[in-house]
Amino acid sequence: MSIVTARKVRVLVIDDSASVRQTLTSVLQSDPGIEVIGTASDPFIAAKRIQEEIPDVITLDVEMPRMDGITFLRKLMSQKPIPVVMCSSLTEQGTETLMQAMEAGAVDVILKPKIAAADHLAEQASRICEVVKSAAQARLRQRPAGTVRSASASGPAQKLTADVILPPPSGKAMARTTEMVVCVGASTGGTEALREMLEKLPANSPGIVIVQHMPERFTAAFARRLNDLCEVEIKEAADGDPVLRGHVLIAPGDRHMLLERQGARYHVSVRTGPLVSRHRPSVDVLFRSAARSAGSNAMAVIMTGMGDDGARGMLEMHQAGAYTVAQDEATSVVFGMPKEAIARGGVDRIVPLGQIAPEILAEDRRR
Repeated sequence: MSIVTARKVRVLVIDDSASVRQTLTSVLQSDPGIEVIGTASDPFIAAKRIQEEIPDVITLDVEMPRMDGITFLRKLMSQKPIPVVMCSSLTEQGTETLMQAMEAGAVDVILKPKIAAADHLAEQASRICEVVKSAAQARLRQRPAGTVRSASASGPAQKLTADVILPPPSGKAMARTTEMVVCVGASTGGTEALREMLEKLPANSPGIVIVQHMPERFTAAFARRLNDLCEVEIKEAADGDPVLRGHVLIAPGDRHMLLERQGARYHVSVRTGPLVSRHRPSVDVLFRSAARSAGSNAMAVIMTGMGDDGARGMLEMHQAGAYTVAQDEATSVVFGMPKEAIARGGVDRIVPLGQIAPEILAEDRRR
């Protein structure tokens, strides 16, 4: 009997730093499902390598000599779209530039790997490999040239559940009150999907809390960018922030966000802790906390992304009486997280991306 071996994800690494190219290559090739087929120090050398062999994924530095990463990305997406993961350092300027990269067609972002404590380096390596493999599954569309919007190294880490952060719901559905809170989870492709969804919401929309898988600091720039574009007020969540009508809180990168209730009011708790479903922040943690604290007062939305983060939590919210919605396959960049949530039986309705905002408003009117 023959054994079919899955083809490795072929990656081209583009960075002007030789040490970063070497470290990133080492991290990626520590995963048996990834093969680095080449490296390049700038986009001109990269273009020649792409002519020789088309990679499945490109990791791209933002700032490089001769041509910056954003310009190269726009050219690439207008000519021959290839999934691109932006690789950046934790600079304030870099985080703002990365928002332009996501709008130009990049599917995700990773931090440049650096020597750190063993546990942290393993977490870095695990996320980098997961993001690259996820990007390989992304469905891309060709974009017009120049389109710009105006306004673990030792192998996969143990996959923990939300149990490491808080216990499961009691099973008793909470009585419905007048205020609804919307909990949203997204990953690969989520930055642009969230923008499209949030831009459709009016200023008096129900309070929304969001987990989007992103590294630390990038979530603050992401929130600022969305706040400039949308009628609702959007910010990176801080511990103790209230959940208010017309406001959106986005979980900070590298921190879990939980929904908590005091009397008739909701607020968020932002805390550290182990990776859950290999993520921090984790959608499962947010959804479980909502099942415990909000029950049928909540609505859950799970959007584009690879893996199963959020699937267990959405089922728990569904069982607690919340209304649950999943983005459909046709409009998802990666139909992993919604697919897993649907398979577990935790989804009430499946809708295209353009219908999510109207669905939130319709559910708000029903209450």
